[in-house]
Amino acid sequence: MSVQELKSQLGDYAKDTKLNLGSVLTEEGAQDLSQNQIYGIALASSYATKNGGVIVAIKEEVAATLSDAELNAAKAAATIMAMNNVYYRFVHLVSDKDYGKLPAKLRMNVIGAPGIPKVDFELMSLAVSAINGCGMCMDAHLNEVIKAGVSKTGVQSAIRIAAVINAAAQALEIADVN
Repeated sequence: MSVQELKSQLGDYAKDTKLNLGSVLTEEGAQDLSQNQIYGIALASSYATKNGGVIVAIKEEVAATLSDAELNAAKAAATIMAMNNVYYRFVHLVSDKDYGKLPAKLRMNVIGAPGIPKVDFELMSLAVSAINGCGMCMDAHLNEVIKAGVSKTGVQSAIRIAAVINAAAQALEIADVN
């Protein structure tokens, strides 16, 4: 399934999502990000939604552009953040702050050596963390991308991509049950 086919499966209730899908996956619609960053963020975000139709559509869209290392990094960002977002959201939200003083004891080697430019991996991780709702992780990854020179517009573009991919997954789920 292509992104075009995905859009055709969404009902009138998702008109804005369809329009946004058409823009956020382009350099004009995702300012201050490269096409590879846009596609990597979109793919990692699609994995975070866990929606098979969205994953297939985005994979098809990005396959000719992203390298094997970038494809793997998108999977790695989605999986490592699936773990970290749960753990650090717990640490952040629980009222007993002693948990924040304990070592996580979770392996996170891929964050230090993702196989692609670190800033690109951090952008993917930021987008996935936004989908998963972990404020602590969003702050950590935001700090890293800002240190790497990503503009506020670039950060906003990454989060807009994540938001639209997430909305597409929701819209497809609604289409599947109706």
